[in-house]
Amino acid sequence: MVDRSSRRLGRSFLALFAGFLVVLVLSLTADILLYRFGVSPAPGQRMPDRLLLVALAYRTVFAVLGSYLTARLAPYGPMLHAMTGGVIGFCIGMAGVLGTWNSPQAAGAHWYPILVAVVALPAAWIGGSLYRNPAAATTA
Repeated sequence: MVDRSSRRLGRSFLALFAGFLVVLVLSLTADILLYRFGVSPAPGQRMPDRLLLVALAYRTVFAVLGSYLTARLAPYGPMLHAMTGGVIGFCIGMAGVLGTWNSPQAAGAHWYPILVAVVALPAAWIGGSLYRNPAAATTA
């Protein structure tokens, strides 16, 4: 028989994974659509700053949605789960900063991976807050 804490841990993992998966799938889908419609250059080519700003905007919205889903699926402590996802997102973002710093595609656009990492925690907080207080989304 599986004890209660093991099930809660499993549900916590699934909540975090679902939120991460939503962000990943939505981000990749948006990237592919922008490329297919000729809005963004081919993968591996330098994107103009204006397109990086668009990508930052939609990735931030997707991070809020992923954090909301994580909070919604959490077996307890929805804000804790949302912020845990935000910390994981921050760490992945920082890995992106370190991994792309010397790449020719990132030359002149170091601000983008830095901001992707920086917005992870505020986006997680917003997503968790929207779950805890859905009326806040309609009054703002």
